[in-house]
Amino acid sequence: MVFNLLYWLISNINVQLMTEYIGEFIGTMILILFGGGVVASLNLKKSHAEGGGWVNIPLAWGLAVAFAVFAVGNISGAHINPAVTLGFAIVGEFEWTKVPGYILAQVIGAFTGGVFVWIHYYPHWDKTEDVSAKLSIFSTIPAIRSFPNNLVSEVIGTFLLMFGLSFIGANKFADGLNPLVIGVLITAIGFSFGGTTGFAINPARDLGPRIAHFLLPIKGKGSSDWAYSWIPIVGPLIGGMYGTLFYQAVFKGNLGIAFWILSIICTAILLYSITFNKKK
Repeated sequence: MVFNLLYWLISNINVQLMTEYIGEFIGTMILILFGGGVVASLNLKKSHAEGGGWVNIPLAWGLAVAFAVFAVGNISGAHINPAVTLGFAIVGEFEWTKVPGYILAQVIGAFTGGVFVWIHYYPHWDKTEDVSAKLSIFSTIPAIRSFPNNLVSEVIGTFLLMFGLSFIGANKFADGLNPLVIGVLITAIGFSFGGTTGFAINPARDLGPRIAHFLLPIKGKGSSDWAYSWIPIVGPLIGGMYGTLFYQAVFKGNLGIAFWILSIICTAILLYSITFNKKK
């Protein structure tokens, strides 16, 4: 009976769909290998790159995205980010039926990338006492802990990501140039808007490695900061959807109900963040 069940499962697998899921898994793993890897090289003790400075992080994350898009762009579209997947789905440019599988593949890929970064720098974790330095290799940490403002930062950063991707998609580039342009966009967002929260702008990029940090036997690792973990999930999802909806509204005249709902939500978040600071 077990063999019959296995045969039924195998014979009913959508090979094309599974290939796309594997592409998202591999692409997101590549993203974390290079992105998390550079943070580890800068933060961990006894690394040759220790203390290299912030400028390395936006540059490396931009290159990480560019290479991930090069690697799996022709396989899955290289979303490598739930905010991108939802952003395209909400404007009808991606099938809703594929969304759960894409997001699951992205989170698992990010988790796997985090594990490999841990393995690569294995001797360095015991030499590093700073718990924040360790956590920031896996997930983002705000420079100033203010949830309303941190949420706004993630909304704005991911809005710019999806707004920018919509512009990139509307232009024709030489073959193979699109991934580099997308990488430059990520680097620009990191330089200009990353100083507040570390620019997660990608729920999988934060959640997957945060789970790895929680599960891995890292000496003196401290808390995985689950209290903050919803910010780099909710903020990018809202910002990503609004970025594509805003582009569609301004340049294509598509003023659907989703656009108005997200406009109200984003305005409320922005106003609350301002009044929150005034109260303090």
